[in-house]
Amino acid sequence: MNISLQLAIRYVFSRRRAMTMSLVGIVFGISFFIVTQAQTSGFQAFFIETILGTNGAVRISDRFQDMEGTVRKVLDNGETRFIFKSRKDARYVEGIDYPNKLKDALLNFQSISGISEITETNGILDSESRTHPVQIHGIRIEDHIMVSDLEKQLVQGSIETLKTDQMGLLVGYRIAERLSLQPGDRVNMIGGTQNLQLRVSGIFETGVSDIDKKRVYMDLSTVRSFAGKRFGGSIFQLGLAVPERATEIASQIQETVGHRTVSWQEREKVWLDVFKVLRISSAITVSSILLLSGLGMFNVFAIMVIEKTRDIAILRSMGFTPGDVSAIFLWQGGIVLTAGIVIGSAVGFLATYGISKIPLRIRGVFTADNFVVNWDINHYLWAIVIASIFVSVASWIPARRAAKVEPAKIIRETI
Repeated sequence: MNISLQLAIRYVFSRRRAMTMSLVGIVFGISFFIVTQAQTSGFQAFFIETILGTNGAVRISDRFQDMEGTVRKVLDNGETRFIFKSRKDARYVEGIDYPNKLKDALLNFQSISGISEITETNGILDSESRTHPVQIHGIRIEDHIMVSDLEKQLVQGSIETLKTDQMGLLVGYRIAERLSLQPGDRVNMIGGTQNLQLRVSGIFETGVSDIDKKRVYMDLSTVRSFAGKRFGGSIFQLGLAVPERATEIASQIQETVGHRTVSWQEREKVWLDVFKVLRISSAITVSSILLLSGLGMFNVFAIMVIEKTRDIAILRSMGFTPGDVSAIFLWQGGIVLTAGIVIGSAVGFLATYGISKIPLRIRGVFTADNFVVNWDINHYLWAIVIASIFVSVASWIPARRAAKVEPAKIIRETI
């Protein structure tokens, strides 16, 4: 074994209490960093999954006012090509006038995995004992389950009923709770051009409170008749093979079809920015624990250099180079750091696992039955990198000072 390493181990055990306190700080900092990042990124991943499963990766809505002549199909040797023009500062015409033509144009994009035509309107749901304002989404259920997780989100009832019953209705969990609804119940939809008698086919829960307390799904043709929109629609909801490319694809679609096209990243920018700030702020806060541990270790090593000055001088007179002396203190930092990384990572893993199993019913902006965590190796790597930087600096400065000890001068002063 390297003599510098042997001396480092001896010095570490000679100051067990101080080294243990430094070790505890590193373990706590690493584990706490892992847990907080797992939680914040877990809720972000949960939010993104929920939004993609509810509102799709891309949404197409209002038509540009300068639609005519801005997008043309050019036949060149039998191939279809598109001419694009900028849409900056363009005005919109509400809705989609020719959904079938738009759908045909969208089929040219291989990145699109599903297309759902939706007609949106508002109404009041009347359960005789109580009323509740709702946002109505008229859909073709076969198309919509291709671009959403509606089938998985159903907590009561059956989607099959909605396929066969044009007067069927899927209601959000919060709506059903407020109106005391169960599958099979009869309700009235008030508003539009007429009042409708509907039957509750099922109850869904997306996990996003604002959607669960407002949204209902009905048959597309029924909603068109109810809203007085016999041919047009409100929006197209798209599913993508690679949702992360939604911004790029939305831009291409907008320039091609002449309708306002919004990616999920743009649509949910506020929430994504909130999660980003939370992750950064929690990382900075927890990193301060590792910084304090590094400062504590620096003080321990600085005092040790003073106390071991005579020993260092003797080692230098025996042939130790300045690099050998520095290695003793760097090895000490490495020993404590390695132990802290191993124990801290293990504690962080176990704490994250334990938190993910806590049966905590969360009801607010989001809905969950336990803490949502994200298992990501990057959380561990970042914790290790930050701890390594602080401990390395805390070890290097005293090690550099120890290397500058002049043996002859020290020995003369002690004689």
